Amino acid sequence: MASTSRGDALPKVQCPNHPDAILVEDYRAGDMICPECGLVVVCLPSPNYPFSIPGDRVIDVGSEWRTFTNEKATKDPSRVGDAQNPLLNGGDLTTMISKGTGAASFDEFGNSKYQNRRTMSSSDRAMLNAFKEISTMADRINLPRNIIDRTNNLFKQVYEQKSLKGRSNDAIASACLYIACRQEGVPRTFKEICAVSRISKKEIGRCFKLILKALETSVDLITTGDFMSRFCSNLGLPKHVQMAATFIARKAVELDLVPGRSPISVAAAAIYMASQASAEKKTQKEIGDIAGVADVTIRQSYRLIYPRAADLFPTDFKFDTPVDKLPQL
Repeated sequence: MASTSRGDALPKVQCPNHPDAILVEDYRAGDMICPECGLVVVCLPSPNYPFSIPGDRVIDVGSEWRTFTNEKATKDPSRVGDAQNPLLNGGDLTTMISKGTGAASFDEFGNSKYQNRRTMSSSDRAMLNAFKEISTMADRINLPRNIIDRTNNLFKQVYEQKSLKGRSNDAIASACLYIACRQEGVPRTFKEICAVSRISKKEIGRCFKLILKALETSVDLITTGDFMSRFCSNLGLPKHVQMAATFIARKAVELDLVPGRSPISVAAAAIYMASQASAEKKTQKEIGDIAGVADVTIRQSYRLIYPRAADLFPTDFKFDTPVDKLPQL
């Protein structure tokens, strides 16, 4: 038996003969044993707790079943069920019944006897579908896991606030992905998000503004340097050309040569100028396809920075084509 303390809210399990002894847990039998006398200690009702406490047996925290392999897979075979999802209301601790194939799985009218829809609420089902869509979009543009987690948290906050009623969940998920990319310092353009989603650029932009207002949050302003390394890498340009394009874009902004122009178009024009001055020349169409801007947009930004081209290049840049021989467009 176990002696209890009347002043405590819960009974203290201890050996009545050796109250100071540290009890030993027998995991196989689920018992608490006194190491001094070998007494199996049981938790009995007390005056403060007149009902029996279901603590007579120790909970086994070991594996649900035995495994006979030393191979480490992505999933732990010693645990049952999927990982807990804290973003769902029930922690995603639900039982999913697979669709039956035998005659015992259907009633006399041909309807399935077991339904999964009752095990999950409509809100959890909507969020789960949105999380799957977010994961699919992120995989298409090779985004890391931390951005997916941030996007899921943003979507959950917006969904629970019910501040964007009337907007489709896919549009909200796309806007949340765009916001998460900018907050994590790896911004993507609206066109890149549109390419992996089924939502128009205009609808994503509307949801983007509504989410920022609803959550009372903000995102950092995008700069030309946010896209330069990715655009140059996709174009296959060497490091010195990328550094020159970054310097040109930053210098053009400092000299206020491109007022009102988006950072993406300025970055594309800087890449075009740096590539034309080097041996790795790229056309406007090649750069436009990677940056997601039209050829005419690149030409307009290029014409603004061309008159000061001699002042924009870094001093250690090795010209393959002199500045006065650059295309004037």
